[in-house]
Amino acid sequence: MNAVASGDGTSIAFERFGEGPPVILVGGATTDRAMTRPLAEELAGGFTVINYDRRGRGDSGDTPPYAVKREVEDIGALIAEAGGPASVYGHSSGAVLALHAAAHGLPVARLVMHEPPFAPDREEERRTSREYGERLRAILAEGRRGDAAALFMTTAGMPEEVVEGARDEPWWAGVEAVASTLLYDSEVMGDISREGTIPTALLGAVDAPTLVLCGGASPGWMIDVGRQVAEGLPNGGLEVLEGQEHVVPPVLLAPVLAGYFGTGED
Repeated sequence: MNAVASGDGTSIAFERFGEGPPVILVGGATTDRAMTRPLAEELAGGFTVINYDRRGRGDSGDTPPYAVKREVEDIGALIAEAGGPASVYGHSSGAVLALHAAAHGLPVARLVMHEPPFAPDREEERRTSREYGERLRAILAEGRRGDAAALFMTTAGMPEEVVEGARDEPWWAGVEAVASTLLYDSEVMGDISREGTIPTALLGAVDAPTLVLCGGASPGWMIDVGRQVAEGLPNGGLEVLEGQEHVVPPVLLAPVLAGYFGTGED
């Protein structure tokens, strides 16, 4: 394990794999570097892959108060450590954090946003996002990490009875340990400030060539959102991975990323 100091002094833990052009992997909600390690290993044949723990997770530190800007600075420190510029891959809410990083002028060579889970711009979905953000904030203010994790899972579509059963699983303690960072992802997504909808101004500020990935077996609204994101980017494109859902096996995902990051064509 390695570590780099971010702008506010927070220690950000990371692993380095392979040799070649640098790629930074940005995980989504509750994800630590152990979960993205298989993808890092698949990409290591052609790239220097930086696989890290987002702040508040794994071996990384955390310095309050939280701000999305702090996580952007974390990515900036990792790009500098890698010798930047670097390509960046983000999954789910991690894709939106990667978007923030690119829009704020970090030296991002190429960006891949994998199923950014923005809310469709409809009244019900906007309300759901806002209420989720507000409830999550209230629950975590009371220190109820398990309930925060359960709220996240049910909002993502997991049946309540399945979530209740999961509380008895050995891995639940790990989810509870990082549950406070769900609020970070909620802020990244703009659940309260923007009701989770697509940040068009942010898209317009991204200069880097950007590929939006969606699974062909994902819900139709997710593919529609991905298409809107791609169309809103100055240099964006969309690729639908047929037969895949929100989580794609690294052995299938890595060649897609290698093809996009490894070419000099725009």
